[in-house]
Amino acid sequence: MNSSRSRKSQLASRRNVLFGGAAAASGLFIAGCTSNESDDDEGGTEQQAPAASEEAGAPVTIGFAGPQADHGWLNAINEQARARAEIYEEVTLEIAEGSNDTATQIGQVEALVNGGVDVLVILPADGVAMTDTALEIMRAGTPVINLDRIFDNPQAYRCWIGGDNYGMGLNAGHFIGEQLRDVENARVVELSGPDNLELTQQRTQGFDDALANYPNITKVARQAAEFTTESGQEVMANLLQAESEFEALWNHDDDQGAGALQAIAQAGRDEFLMVGGAGSRAAMDHIQADDSVLKATVLYPPTMAASAIDLARALGQARGLNGLAEFEIPSSLTLFSAVVSRDNVEQYLPTGFN
Repeated sequence: MNSSRSRKSQLASRRNVLFGGAAAASGLFIAGCTSNESDDDEGGTEQQAPAASEEAGAPVTIGFAGPQADHGWLNAINEQARARAEIYEEVTLEIAEGSNDTATQIGQVEALVNGGVDVLVILPADGVAMTDTALEIMRAGTPVINLDRIFDNPQAYRCWIGGDNYGMGLNAGHFIGEQLRDVENARVVELSGPDNLELTQQRTQGFDDALANYPNITKVARQAAEFTTESGQEVMANLLQAESEFEALWNHDDDQGAGALQAIAQAGRDEFLMVGGAGSRAAMDHIQADDSVLKATVLYPPTMAASAIDLARALGQARGLNGLAEFEIPSSLTLFSAVVSRDNVEQYLPTGFN
């Protein structure tokens, strides 16, 4: 935060940003990692530098409250935010220790705001439960970037950015459909995430809607795992026992997919193709090597955290997005769920998470 401004002028400036005050149409580079060079020790954190013509702009302090890193994708979210902030010399990133407990996270974000951050980025442990806190922060004059798990009230955030769970299922279904287009009476199975999660339901709905375009394909089985390697192995073993033959498998999550691949190898099955979900580095390595039934994965890109830092920086500097005519950042951004196959895996390897 620029110490030369008074607290009163800071609050006025924030309110202008929150509610659409005029801003200079300056640029923002909002892509994730696209370099074809990767660091195996830091999978998913390599960043592309901002456009060379972009000026640094005014100093901005960004508060980041992310999740507990108990899953590969969640860890990648935290790493993407850290790495992205480091490429901007004028950005200071204040990070709260990740937590899956709502009460703990509320205390963390309140501490960040009381410490004087200009913009707050939150991936909430529970979007609904955190809504009132985010709403209070917005009303007090600190803009909030809501990352992925959405708050229950659009007034609780200035901008939401996240993935497309329905699109994941839709694109997985279309990829499988095209691979099996000429197979008569093709059968597919689905290894989903936990059924109590809305995102699981959205992924399944998208998958089913895509398959409806292929009358030669029937989904013959669906079982739910828990987004862990252990559950993926156990549930996949059950699926293999129940279904003696099928042509394709869609697995919602690459962490549980690692266990599914173990079960598949142990059963000696290879008559089908597998499509994963989220975009882990291990999955991409298998796709590139073409050494298993895994032929593609559908992204739920953790680079959204890097883009959230870009959005927060733009918001704190009253900038718009490079390539858009508007003077302000959008109110929401839904990221595309790209299908990564052997044809394009080189491009996406740097975004793969460990």
